[in-house]
Amino acid sequence: MDDKNLMENILLLEKGVCDLFMHGTIESSTENVHQAFNSALNDALCMQDTIYDKMAAKGWYPTEQAEQSKITSVKQKFIG
Repeated sequence: MDDKNLMENILLLEKGVCDLFMHGTIESSTENVHQAFNSALNDALCMQDTIYDKMAAKGWYPTEQAEQSKITSVKQKFIG
């Protein structure tokens, strides 16, 4: 497995962890449990962002600029 595939797998796992922590935060029955999940979620989101930044810097996570007309169209759809 090369470095790019390894990083993709790590990012996918981290996204899954974020999803679990988010649901734990939402479904918490007490404030202590809520705070524990929320703190873990914030840490996981930071880690996910770091992984993404490293992948983007190497060109392994290319993005493209959205056209302004498409952005405006979506905004209008949800405003009206």
